[in-house]
Amino acid sequence: MRRTAVLIVTLTAILAFGCAADDSSAPAAASADDSGQTTGNPADRQAFYGDLHVHTEYSYDAFVFATRAGPDEAYEFAKGNPIEHPAGFELKLDRPLDFQGVSDHANYLGMLSAMGDPDQPAYNHPAAETVRNAETVPERRGIFAALQPYVRFMKDADPSIRVHLDKNVVRSAWSEIAASANRHYEPGVFTTFIAYEYTSAGAGGIYENLHRNVVFRGAEVPDIPFSRLDSYNPEDLWAQMEAWRDQGFEAIAIPHNSNGSGGRMFEYEYFEGGAIDQAYSDLRSRNEPIVEITQTKGTSETHPVLSPNDEWAGFEIMPYRVSTSILSEPPGSYVRDAFRRGLTIEAGGVSNPYKLGVIGSSDTHVAAGSFDEENYWGASGLMQTSPQQRGSVPSEPGAGADLQNPGAAAQPIDDGTGRIYPFTPAITNGASGLAAVWADENTREAIFDAMRRKESFATSGTRIKVRFFGGAGLGGLDLDDPNLVATAYEAGVPMGGDLVGAASGEAPSFLVWALRDTMAAPLQRVQIVKGWESGGETAEMVYDVACSDGLEVDPATHRCPDNGASVDLSDCSTSADVGAAELRTIWTDPDFDPDQRAFYYARVLENPVCRWSSWDALRAGTTPRQDFPATIQERAWSSPIWYTP
Repeated sequence: MRRTAVLIVTLTAILAFGCAADDSSAPAAASADDSGQTTGNPADRQAFYGDLHVHTEYSYDAFVFATRAGPDEAYEFAKGNPIEHPAGFELKLDRPLDFQGVSDHANYLGMLSAMGDPDQPAYNHPAAETVRNAETVPERRGIFAALQPYVRFMKDADPSIRVHLDKNVVRSAWSEIAASANRHYEPGVFTTFIAYEYTSAGAGGIYENLHRNVVFRGAEVPDIPFSRLDSYNPEDLWAQMEAWRDQGFEAIAIPHNSNGSGGRMFEYEYFEGGAIDQAYSDLRSRNEPIVEITQTKGTSETHPVLSPNDEWAGFEIMPYRVSTSILSEPPGSYVRDAFRRGLTIEAGGVSNPYKLGVIGSSDTHVAAGSFDEENYWGASGLMQTSPQQRGSVPSEPGAGADLQNPGAAAQPIDDGTGRIYPFTPAITNGASGLAAVWADENTREAIFDAMRRKESFATSGTRIKVRFFGGAGLGGLDLDDPNLVATAYEAGVPMGGDLVGAASGEAPSFLVWALRDTMAAPLQRVQIVKGWESGGETAEMVYDVACSDGLEVDPATHRCPDNGASVDLSDCSTSADVGAAELRTIWTDPDFDPDQRAFYYARVLENPVCRWSSWDALRAGTTPRQDFPATIQERAWSSPIWYTP
């Protein structure tokens, strides 16, 4: 059963959705004042947008490729002020963010900068001369080979290499990162989080991406972060976080780039073997309530191999293990698969360790996230300065096969037209993404608590707003009720919530309400993705539940008809007369089984637009690569709602 309303943006919608730094709607009437604070009533919660994955010069890899912007510059950029790219051009957002966390790599934090200071012991580090003398891109890449034994310390490595890490440098850099966050924090206006990246990998090799960003709730933090140089086992990170919590330092860890984990991010076993048990589930759930589902190095929602019946499963897939051309393993590497695995684990008698909310972030390594397809500057400093380096424009005659690593053995790529492109995984990168929360106010406590309760959503870079509620009592709601959101909170649970049992087998209903970003394309459709477990097996289904332009879902295919939206690749102009400003509906699961565990989440799709690589090609006077999508559909994902019999 489905009831849908397709509306223009009315005052009622604006009041129900609230606002933040996004200027796509007026300030919420429920605000107590102009600071962005609210009354604490859940119905008055506002959508705030931010980036919790930002690298500055304190990260060794950002420093290698010439980033010299520090945390202060990163926060100025987030507030809407211009900063400089390593190549010298200006970087500026079209509108400020509401919150941000600088999350530099904890391993070798600040060490490369210290290698240039004759007064620092790090000046005599075995790799220091290589760091100081590197100028060209190949020379800078050579720094990674020189640093690898030190920054990626493995269990079987020579312990003597530890002596080259100056922990005083790490403490000093960490102290400055924290001080910068505290300086730029303006409660009610702009929120900063003290954070860092724990950059682990699987025990079997350095390319099984098990990275997490650790985000602290308050202004006080431990004097030094826990890094992979302390342990490459994420379970040891969680244990350290438990100890910090006992000391008054509340934090969460946010896994990212699970797509590049080689199947290891969402396993059925402990890191070093042995089936997951209740102790593991409890520990992981306390410390990792959310996951980063999209960022520049690919979207980790799902993969066509895992979801062959989902026509949108191939969105911005980065198929490699991070920083390599080695293909990753999809099972265990994608978030929807993790949701399904969690149901299987729970059916086996252990609570679900993969009840995860979702956010997006950028993973920029130039202190400035690149979220706009039309104005994409990449994420890796001098590695991705030009369209040729990004792989979006054909190579010049005589250019190397790999502009990021001239002289490498990589073969150039022919896109099927006879044009030759350099080999680079950068072409798989995306202009993504943003973290979004429904929070009481724009403060550390309110935003952190929203992430903790999973009332969060992700976007691929635009500022779509999406609300998602579930419950048996939602089926009779009036979509035109000015108190619709308040009633939904009272009658159901918001994204991130749990539904337990079903009276008389009654199917749950779901309210989903999406509002477009007025600086982006109109909305095309809203979908609900369902996964369920039965008899030890899991399955999934994608249901279109609301269509733009007065179109109706086909009950046989569960799909909206094509709304006719198109893109003219000669100038990247888009259809101006189709799509919706707002979509909202109440949908009841037509295939509900009260005895089956299930999860549900909303996915909102915009009309298609040119991908960043097509904009690069247009500006270069050529046509887009034929072996990559010329257009994309920007989107948002809600955190799931889980049903347990």
